[in-house]
Amino acid sequence: MAEENQEENNAGATDSNTPTTESGSVAAEATSAGEVNAANAGAKRAHRSQKVGSVVSDKMQKTVVVRVDRLVRHTKYRRYVRRTSKFMAHDELGATVGDKVRIVETRPMSARKRWRVIEIVQKAAK
Repeated sequence: MAEENQEENNAGATDSNTPTTESGSVAAEATSAGEVNAANAGAKRAHRSQKVGSVVSDKMQKTVVVRVDRLVRHTKYRRYVRRTSKFMAHDELGATVGDKVRIVETRPMSARKRWRVIEIVQKAAK
């Protein structure tokens, strides 16, 4: 009789078919991608770096090369020196050479492409 009461209490606390961890809590199990996305929907994504530059090449399919200029202060001479970096960016918007675009960091899409064009800030004069 006492054993039956304990079994009923245990069955009421947690379902016997659900997996539990050592602490006794029910383990969360995601079976589909939708459930995984729903679980991560509340999580805040880290800040992604953004840069603004001009397109210097659009000869590839859905890829552009963006030149980003920045000014760096020289340590010895205290003058500002222009530094240039070129980034390969995934382009779904159809940017052309001379356009000023905003790019954002993203997952690796190929061996050298880790940026994505999110906005064409200014179209090139034709």
